[in-house]
Parts: sequence; structure tokens; C-alpha cells
Amino acid sequence: MTKTTFETLKTITWNAANILRGSIDSADYKNYILGLLFLKRISDVFEEEAERIETLTGNHDLAWNDRDEHQFFVPEEARWEKIRKATKEIGVALDAASARLEEVNSTLEGVLASINFNDAMLGEPKQRDTTLAKLVQNFSAVSMRNSDLAEPDLIGSVYEYLIEQFADDAGKKGGEFFTPPRVRELIVALLKPAEGMRIADPTVGSGGFLLESARYVAHHGGNPKNLSLYGQEKNVGTWAIAKMNMLLHGLPDADIRKGDTIREPQLLDAGRLMRFDRVVAKPPFSLAEWGHETAKTDPHGRFAFGIPPRTKGDFAFILHMVATVNEHGMVGVVVPHGVLFRGGAEGAIRQRLLEEDLVEAVVGLPPALFFGTGIPAAVLVLNRDKPVERKEKVLFVDASREFEPGKKQNRLRDEDIAKIVATFDSFAGVEKYARVVAMDEVAGNDWNLNISRYVDTAPEEEAIDVQAAIRELGELEAKRDEVRARLDGYLKALGYEV
Repeated sequence: MTKTTFETLKTITWNAANILRGSIDSADYKNYILGLLFLKRISDVFEEEAERIETLTGNHDLAWNDRDEHQFFVPEEARWEKIRKATKEIGVALDAASARLEEVNSTLEGVLASINFNDAMLGEPKQRDTTLAKLVQNFSAVSMRNSDLAEPDLIGSVYEYLIEQFADDAGKKGGEFFTPPRVRELIVALLKPAEGMRIADPTVGSGGFLLESARYVAHHGGNPKNLSLYGQEKNVGTWAIAKMNMLLHGLPDADIRKGDTIREPQLLDAGRLMRFDRVVAKPPFSLAEWGHETAKTDPHGRFAFGIPPRTKGDFAFILHMVATVNEHGMVGVVVPHGVLFRGGAEGAIRQRLLEEDLVEAVVGLPPALFFGTGIPAAVLVLNRDKPVERKEKVLFVDASREFEPGKKQNRLRDEDIAKIVATFDSFAGVEKYARVVAMDEVAGNDWNLNISRYVDTAPEEEAIDVQAAIRELGELEAKRDEVRARLDGYLKALGYEV
């Protein structure tokens, strides 16, 4: 049998998008397509496992009905073959299958509940059945069993690809749940997570930073299964995507919680904030309704350095991340440039972070890297355990000019990421690109972290050879005099007085 490849699955999923196109808004495609992909995958793997168990034991009932024999047990009504045979009220059947699947698998609780396959958004009942039947038939055309995949992590790769495409389609809203892969790769490479660490993303979105951390550990010879991954997400639909993303990448133990990170942090241990080795995030830029009303009475003491402005939540997320990193931990966070220089309450918080010597590096990113916004951004690297040689110093990197331009969105290249990481690792200046600055100089600049104050990227002025310029001027004056003399001669010949 021909193996299922990335291109095959990509075609199948975009066929699904074409089926939905015109029926519903493109921003809503992802819920149905990602949900059906998940249902098909989990059912195919269950059937593959059941057939293997029955072959080994000869016990049909054990293989197909014993929940303890499967990582995820798929009851009969949720199996794809049953779904495929439905001809009427298909949305009802899919919702029932999803609910039953969650009921018998506690780790799936709430994952599919946010998808309403029987939503009137899909049209009147007859039209709804027609659309859903086409979608089910479309996914039925490809096997998602492990033995039929061209590569082990194929489903996870396709899932991430789809999330990225849906984010692109959704524009600005897409940026709320998806951080571009190259930005994630950069920040994780700066923080260098290692096997055995606890890693958290307090604004986890679709889970990309956690997956990138697992990939980094695997690439460097570690076992990503020995990472403890945590996240919190306010949007229930996005939370479900993150959960499915973790499961499809073989990381079922990732602990992704629902809720508002600032108002109701969920990653707690005996009522106290959990502490992590690495905390990484791209919070929403300058969120207006971030939870200012709760900050003064915050039971977790996250705002000891100050309370951010009522309508700009950037520092609320930064302070949360600082409060949740352990004494040897690091923070990597994407911020708008305003965080680097705005005054008032934000300036006071920035000063406290610098006085505590928590800021290790400020990296200016190229423009238009993120979905739906051209706002320039930067990466702050904070470290509670700076090496001795880096104490009372901050590395400033201006990487804003080195990127691959795109029509909608610019992109960091391999060499761009490598240069930023190498500069951070060496913690040394690079002409027109990076500079290590003593904390006294930062204090003298009123704790302003605007990169242009510290890294001069202006092109060198061309040196002027004064003697050569004087000679050239003399030559030009001589030519002028010669032309004037000839002109005077012509005028005299014509009878004019000169």
C-alpha cells in the first residue's frame, strides 16, 4: 500500500477547506478541519492497535472493548467507520461521537466540546448533511494509521502546517493563537531548554513554543518525553487546538490549562504559583483589558515591581513570567518596542527589572514577522542566574535589517537565527549589529532600552580627501574661467561690450 505523505495529507486537508469555502467564514474552517483530522487519526490508531492485540492474543473482546489496552479508547459509536456510514443528521452523530470519546478518555475532556458539528453556521439541515458527508468522505480517502505514514511525526507536522495556514488566513486574529515557527525557533535556541526541565508558556496559543522546546531537546540528543510541559490559554477553542496539537505530536502528558493567566492563573501547586526552568511566550501586544482591576489585590504577589497601566498589559505578562521562573531559570518573551522605552508606570517597572539585574539581552526583530501586524517587535531575555561575567550588563542586538522579505510577511532565515544566537552565546559586540552595555550606562539613559541608543547602525560617512577636493575645485574654477573667456570673445565679435 502507498504510504501517506505530507503532500497527500496537505491535499486532503485543503480539499476540506474547498468544501467549506463559501459556506462559512474562512476563520472558522480550522475548528471543523482540525477536529475531523483529530477524530480520523485517533480512530485509525485505535483500530490498528486493536487488530494487533487481536492477532497477538486471539481475544476479540479484549482487543476492541478493553479500555486498559489502549492509550485512547475509541467506543464503537466514535469509530470512523460508524461515522462514515451516517447519512442523516451527520452533525448530531459527530457531536455524539466527540462527546462519547471525551467521556471515556479523561485526558480528552473538553478538547472536542468546543466544536459544534451541528451548527446552523453550516447551513440548513439538508445542506449541513451534504457538506459534512463530503468532509467525512474526503478524510476517508487516506489512512492515518502509524504503519501507513511515510514518517513518524507526519500527522503532527500536517497539523502544525494547517494551524499556520489558518493563522495566515485569519490575519490579525491568527496572531493571537500562532507565533511564526522561525521566531519560536530563535527564542528557544536562546533559552536552550534541556532534558528534565519544566517549561511553561502562559499564553500558550496553539502550543508552538512547547513543541519547539521538545524538538530542540530531541535535536540535541535529549529525550523530549523527559520534559515537563505546561501552558495556559484563555480562549477555549484555541486551548482545544493546543491540546490536540500536543496529543498528535506524541506529548499526551503536556499540562495545558484553560483560563485567564493574569486574572486566574491555573498553574498552581498547593495554591502557589508553580516555578519553571524556562518560561517563554508571545503575549498579546498592549492588551487593553488585561486585568488591571485585580492587580492591587493579586494573591500571588506578581506586581511587587509595580502595576502596569490600565490599558497596556505588556508588563503584566512579563511580571507574571518573572514570578513563575525559578532561581536558576530564564524567560524569553516577545514584546512591542514600546515596552523598551515607554515611561510612567512602565518605566518604573523596567527600572526595577534592570536594578535587579534580570535583563540579559534585548534583540530587535525585523518588521512584519507576525500575522496581521507590521508592528516592530523585540525579544527580551531575562535570567535569574546570569553568569558572573554577564552581571550588571545588557546585550543589545539590532537584527532588524537581516531577513527574507515576503509579500504578506517577512521571515527569519537560518543564517539570521544563527547569527543572533551566536552573538548571544558569545556575549560580545559586533560592529553595527550588537553591543554589550554596562548597567551604569543604561541607568544614565533613564533605564531606556531603546536599541538605537546603544547600537549605532548608521552607515559610515565617506572620508573626504581635503587636498584632492581643493585640487578638483581649482580645476573646475580654471575650466569656468576658460569658458567665460571664450563667451566674452563671442560677445565682442558680435559687437557687445563686455
